[in-house]
Amino acid sequence: MFKTITEGKAKVKISDQEKISSDLPVFYNPKMKLNRDISILLLKIIDKTEIQVCDPLAGTGVRSIRFLSETGEKIRSITINDKNKESFRIIKENLKLNNLEEDERIITENRDANALLLESSGFDYIDIDPFGTPNPFLDMASRRISRDGILAVTATDTSALSGTYINACKRKYWARPRRDYMMHETGLRILIRKCQLIAAQYEKALLPILSYAKDHYMRVFFKVAKGKAKVDEVLRHHGPFNEAGPMWLGKLADVKLLSKMYAVAVSQHYDIDYDFLRLLKEEASFGVIGFYDVHALSKQLKIGCPSMEFVNSKLKKAGYTGVRTHFSPYALKTEMSKEEFIQLLKDKKSQSL
Repeated sequence: MFKTITEGKAKVKISDQEKISSDLPVFYNPKMKLNRDISILLLKIIDKTEIQVCDPLAGTGVRSIRFLSETGEKIRSITINDKNKESFRIIKENLKLNNLEEDERIITENRDANALLLESSGFDYIDIDPFGTPNPFLDMASRRISRDGILAVTATDTSALSGTYINACKRKYWARPRRDYMMHETGLRILIRKCQLIAAQYEKALLPILSYAKDHYMRVFFKVAKGKAKVDEVLRHHGPFNEAGPMWLGKLADVKLLSKMYAVAVSQHYDIDYDFLRLLKEEASFGVIGFYDVHALSKQLKIGCPSMEFVNSKLKKAGYTGVRTHFSPYALKTEMSKEEFIQLLKDKKSQSL
């Protein structure tokens, strides 16, 4: 059985089953709305028109319908695909529900995602958003993403990337994770490196322009550059960190892009999590790898936990900057060494929360 819901400017039929799992007759996850919100906002503000889009794992088609409804003037063509026959049927119904069934820009397919990508002539934007690991789709997506295109990748197998299953991460992502308070940043950087290595085979450099970890998933948007020299430069930014890796050690996002996204969202009263977007923007301006979690370190040190305001003020007095991070509500990114930060926490003037 199905029910009709509204997300953004799209109306879509979805399964009326409450439990979200891969066993749903047609997959739709309401918790991924922010994922789609950010994707749409990014497409709205990039300096590119006549975009050829591919949504190879479309499910209900909600992402593609929102692309058309909310950024439609930028789209030259959009391929909406799902190999599940029931999904394909619902995609058709949802297009009709949104008066898009006769839109000549739309190509609907009921095929294996990799076969579709392999036999295509390429796309400017490919969105890989599977249930689980994106690994099976990275090779073909890397082959078919165009120069200066955007490859968007979601991973929901965060238990491997975040260190719960170390061997699974080694097999899937060719790196060792670490399960500590930095596990989500570590996992995100490991995911980025894996995507970059796959694309490097085709002399394509994947540069993260926006990436984050949220709830049960990790998400990365890559800008694609072509050429051996650019690929070699990307690979030079791979290495270990915090006894984990190898991983991507470069920037996680483009601060100019995020600033523009935030400004457009505010000016157009966009339906999005503004606090999260603002946090990403502020964090992107600070290119430090890793962070210090005040709660976690205080617990390890068996001391009273100081307030974030106290820690920030102490950092400033010491001549350092502290920036909040989306990876933890109790953490700061700073240039201060770990030894100095621990000494700051041990300060007798600390006040418990």
